[in-house]
Amino acid sequence: MNEAVSDAPEPMTIQPGAEAPARRTEMEPDSTVYRTLLESTRAIPWRIDWATMRFTYIGPQIEALLGWTPESWVSIDDWVERMHPDDRESVVNFCVAQSQSGVDHEADYRALTREGHYIWIRDVVHVVRKDGEVEALVGFMFDISERKQQEEELLRLKSELEALSYRDSLTGIANRRQFDLVLEREWAHARRDQRPLSAVMLDIDHFKEYNDRYGHPAGDGCLQRIATCLAGVVGREQDLLARLGGEEFVLILPDTDIDAAHALAERCLQRIREEAIPHASSRVAPTLTASAGVGSITPDENSHSTQVVEAADRALYQAKRNGRDRVAIAAGDTAPPTT
Repeated sequence: MNEAVSDAPEPMTIQPGAEAPARRTEMEPDSTVYRTLLESTRAIPWRIDWATMRFTYIGPQIEALLGWTPESWVSIDDWVERMHPDDRESVVNFCVAQSQSGVDHEADYRALTREGHYIWIRDVVHVVRKDGEVEALVGFMFDISERKQQEEELLRLKSELEALSYRDSLTGIANRRQFDLVLEREWAHARRDQRPLSAVMLDIDHFKEYNDRYGHPAGDGCLQRIATCLAGVVGREQDLLARLGGEEFVLILPDTDIDAAHALAERCLQRIREEAIPHASSRVAPTLTASAGVGSITPDENSHSTQVVEAADRALYQAKRNGRDRVAIAAGDTAPPTT
């Protein structure tokens, strides 16, 4: 009978006096490997000694990003000097305070390149402590310029959309939403300072007949021309011209008494007459005209912002009853003598 042949390895024997081979149970640290890993990333590693405030290491990637050689980063002063002046104070104060407290943190700022322009950097900082005291700061710098550009573009679009939400889409002047906000704000200021707040309500005469005769596209063009006329009369930055809808416009005039508001309303109507927009269906004149009502109130604790608008609206109704193409003053207010 043949003997069975075994494939199992023969047991290892150790000759007397021979040493057993060493078995590596765990990987030993290799600083070269670590450095290679750090310097192969797009993030820029760095280390600052807390006691001396000097860089003990900064990755060579810094030169590709900013143009400054690693050797030029000597102390924290180099970091500070290469930061945008508008960011410097807030970022430095924040980072120093967080580091002194032993708190890991992040900071975004604009860093100066060797060519003289700025790019956005995010510094992610880890505070190294020894025996309860801060020993060093280690961290990574990241180029976030592209992200910042995207954020700025989103903010710009948001701002544009917000501005559009307060504008009348046809005429480009303020809409009802902005009118409501400004009225409440100026009413509060007038009540606080005990100053008059005036309103002018203005309505194009027989505008339905204008649309019926010339068509709605022509009517839209007419409204745009009227808005431009009125905007040219209202000169102060604090005054508001808004379209409430249809052919109705309103002016909010802070710190303006009834006489000044009346004079401004008269100039608005005169400017519309001068525009000489044909209106063959008008029962007032062969060209486009408008009527206006003026109200003015010095608010007290018991009054409400709607009162000044309601007063101007009542006066507008009176101007229409009196024949249109004129300005009327709310009952109880005093108008200057007519000439």
